[in-house]
Amino acid sequence: MGAEESVIIDFTPPFRRIKMIPELERITGVKFPPADTFHTEEARQFLDELCAKHEVECSAPRTASRLIDKMVGEMIEVQCMNPTFIIEHPQIMCPLAKYHRSEKGLTERLELFVATKEICNAYTELNDPFVQREQFEKQAVDKAAGDDEAQCIDENYCVSLEYGLPPTGGFGMGIDRLVMFLTNTYNIKEVLLFPAMKPEEAKAEDAKPDES
Repeated sequence: MGAEESVIIDFTPPFRRIKMIPELERITGVKFPPADTFHTEEARQFLDELCAKHEVECSAPRTASRLIDKMVGEMIEVQCMNPTFIIEHPQIMCPLAKYHRSEKGLTERLELFVATKEICNAYTELNDPFVQREQFEKQAVDKAAGDDEAQCIDENYCVSLEYGLPPTGGFGMGIDRLVMFLTNTYNIKEVLLFPAMKPEEAKAEDAKPDES
């Protein structure tokens, strides 16, 4: 979508809902392994070959979580011009989200996209300390494989959960992106109150004359 293009976005409810894995199955024309097996090497190999078949690029490490995320970006998010919820993410992608109460291997999570951009992320908080520790351990394997976005094992958080966490929901909205839509702004830097600035050391280095 170029900077000069005009796009009309229809915010009339109800917003469309897309179940992540069924939609990937529809687009690719293949049946995915059960979601509660996505952590296995067999499932990872299936996803790896599927990405290669559909020319979906994914840099190393090619973990199951990253492969699914790249397919979602290439195949589903691009559909989301009008407000659209992508729902029921796999557990391997959401270590802090609670497992789905009726679909094994999935979570009670949603992401809202507008004009192909993520606006908000929300989920039921995982409050089972034992399951939370298991999810952290699976994330640690991906972390060791080189996935910078994977979580480390947070033992203090798990101990806190052992004391108890009531049923809780988490919700986060990108106010900067929402303001972009409301102000018809294309560049996110134009709506940030405190844009990224160079550290003083870096500015001093840039100010030095070139001695070459």
